Amino acid sequence: MSNFWINLYKFPRFLVSVLLGFFLTTFQPIFKLLKNKSNRLILIMISLNIIGLLYRIIQKMTGIK
Repeated sequence: MSNFWINLYKFPRFLVSVLLGFFLTTFQPIFKLLKNKSNRLILIMISLNIIGLLYRIIQKMTGIK
């Protein structure tokens, strides 16, 4: 039973390291693309379009005008 409490105590550290690793491996290619000026402009335009699309979808789903 003591192993259970030891594992439960270690879980927050494990969760933080998994989340940090996920974000680092996800955003590393994006940071490499931002180094080039033409890629930066394209990436910003795509990001703004995605944000605008999500905004419109949520607006239509909730009925907010």
